[in-house]
Amino acid sequence: MKSLYYGDNLEILRKNIPSASIDLCYIDPPFNSKRDYNQIYNNIGKEDKAQAQAFIDTWTWDTLAKQGFQEIVANEKGYYSTQVVDLIRGLQLVLKEGSLLAYLVSMTFRIVEIHRVLKPTGSFYLHCDSTASHYLKLILDTVFLPSGGEYQNEIIWRYRRWTGKARRFLKMHDVIFFYTKSATNYTFNRLFTPYTEKSLKRKQNHHTRIKGDDVYETSVNPEGVAENDVWEIQLLNSQSKERLGYPTQKPEALLERIIMASSNEGDTILDAYCGCGTTVAVAERLKRNWIGIDITYQSIALILQRLEKQYGFEIKDTIAINGIPRDIDSAKALAHKKDDRLRKEFEKWAVLTYSNNRAVINDKKGADKGIDGTAYFLSGMNETSKLVFQVKSGKVGRGDISKFNNDRLREGAELGIFITLEPPTKPMLEEAIQTGFYTHPLMGRSYPCIQIVTIAEIISQNKRMDIPLSFEVLKKAQSVATSKQESLLFTDDE
Repeated sequence: MKSLYYGDNLEILRKNIPSASIDLCYIDPPFNSKRDYNQIYNNIGKEDKAQAQAFIDTWTWDTLAKQGFQEIVANEKGYYSTQVVDLIRGLQLVLKEGSLLAYLVSMTFRIVEIHRVLKPTGSFYLHCDSTASHYLKLILDTVFLPSGGEYQNEIIWRYRRWTGKARRFLKMHDVIFFYTKSATNYTFNRLFTPYTEKSLKRKQNHHTRIKGDDVYETSVNPEGVAENDVWEIQLLNSQSKERLGYPTQKPEALLERIIMASSNEGDTILDAYCGCGTTVAVAERLKRNWIGIDITYQSIALILQRLEKQYGFEIKDTIAINGIPRDIDSAKALAHKKDDRLRKEFEKWAVLTYSNNRAVINDKKGADKGIDGTAYFLSGMNETSKLVFQVKSGKVGRGDISKFNNDRLREGAELGIFITLEPPTKPMLEEAIQTGFYTHPLMGRSYPCIQIVTIAEIISQNKRMDIPLSFEVLKKAQSVATSKQESLLFTDDE
């Protein structure tokens, strides 16, 4: 079982993940840092760089938070232990109704659901930092302990990084809380750090004892030193081969340690905030089943790219992808989400789906200047050209095409893709033709400068962008003879 879910993890946990079905859950949720995190994309050349918002870590005491608080304290369906209810009531008195309480209410919902889906022998690792770790541990205690669970460890992930000048001690660690659903019956494989030659000699000397005239040696564990609760694993630097540009990406070595310690081959691993997919990538490598959930389509697209790169395009056939619009009604539902934090998800899905997950989302604060996404394609032997996207979910007309063409020209893009939920009008199609044509310098093939694509075509006809991006071409060209390279440049799905 390998599954990716696109959507709100609380809704997915409640509706799609059965009780007592998960062996190990790891989450690296937002930390209530009051920051917005951007994902950096790199393609070809210095100009071919962009960034898009990966997720928002800012919380407000809004209607959603108020409703959540009332659901917990009322406990009408009996989901919450008495300790959970009393804790949330107490936190309201201490913290008042603000961003921190909103964050803790949100996390309480999800921790309760994660506890439900864990098998009786299951384990849970929650990754956080000092921002709210003390409050999160209280929530974990009230969820796990009353039903026979156990707090096992506070793991310190120690690393080094450049933090600049600060009028306090430098922050060089994260916290990972380790809980089990049972106090005694749970999976745990002891991990060992292999001895170095120097440490082995020191260990052997330490175990040599003298008793009277006899010299004897005690046994030395051949596996190494048993792992403790302080893990020294380096952050991913800018030169790391693992690095994907995701702002909070964790090293595979960290997840490998967790998965190896608390699961076995064939077990099911859940990451309810899977981000760029480190957990699922490591679970795949270690022959575990896995479930990943994320609320942004950018993350789903990035995970699929990551897995394709590691295991080939065929791996997509082994993954159940859920929550992606598969008909017009579900596309409209995504387009008309009321939550402001999901405002651009329809645009992201449309751009990334049509571009086969290869475009870059424009999610800068403030006006996007009419551009929802960008891509680059190979236009010369060592040159790239720009292509821009705009997505519309409401009523559209001829003026939208004219304005988008002006935006395209301002951005210096050769091509523009206008994606619309509503069918285009005849004047729109005529206006698009009037923008002219672009002729590819290498292939001599002409493209309309503005192309109109409907959501219906994307869904029902599986229409996709037919001009591959530069990095795809260059990657393929490395293993293809020069005489065959032309066939890689264009594929016509129309």
